[in-house]
Amino acid sequence: MAGLALDFLWITAVLYAGHVAAYFGLGGVLAWWNARHPERRIQSGRRGEDRARAEIVKSLKALVPICAMMGAGLALQRHGITLWKPAEGWAAWLGMFALSVLLFDAWFYWAHRMMHWRPLYRFHRVHHRSLAPTVWSTYSDDPLDAVVHQGYLLIAPLVLPIPPSVLIVHRLYDHANGQIGHAGFEYFASPTARRPWPLVCTTFHDQHHELFNCNYGNFFSIWDRVMGTLHPGYDRKVGAMAAGAPPSPSRPGAARPAE
Repeated sequence: MAGLALDFLWITAVLYAGHVAAYFGLGGVLAWWNARHPERRIQSGRRGEDRARAEIVKSLKALVPICAMMGAGLALQRHGITLWKPAEGWAAWLGMFALSVLLFDAWFYWAHRMMHWRPLYRFHRVHHRSLAPTVWSTYSDDPLDAVVHQGYLLIAPLVLPIPPSVLIVHRLYDHANGQIGHAGFEYFASPTARRPWPLVCTTFHDQHHELFNCNYGNFFSIWDRVMGTLHPGYDRKVGAMAAGAPPSPSRPGAARPAE
């Protein structure tokens, strides 16, 4: 048990340092680019950057349980306390990465919808104080909200034959996707971000913050399309931007959800 506890502590510490470096590293690059391209701001009437200090503080706190869950999962796997041994070989690696992305997207969609349920929304409210999200909004969560959304990181190593490197690359991908999705500036509006493709662009999650009750997915729009929670104007808006139209709010004067 002492060895397991020690592994948990050092793995969690390394993960936290890596997350903080990625948070400020990618966030700084995106913020630098955004400052030079004001025309790409999605919600032109709001400046989410005014909340940056508070969001950074909350993010640094929320990263603690996220890294602890991932650290616990990897430590338990390291000590063989799992259903399966990690898969081996490149084909298995690629297959497990694809499976992990698909499973996490489903996890995130349903966890996210659950946190919008009135009895639980008080734990998600912190994140929605950012009506116009920025690169610093990504982890601006209540700790319990962070645990629900990222609990996959603890469970996946215990029930899947997922190699540690797959989970780490998955987390890096999710981190980049999260900061870009919260950036508040459109980078990737293209035909691949709308029907018939399942991919999304920054506008997808920006609409969720602006309008509150749509676009709950993470990597893909699949679950939102199947469950009828995709914003009805999303495909049309992305199509217009792909054709060269500038970003714009989805609904002028969208109201803050009740707190």
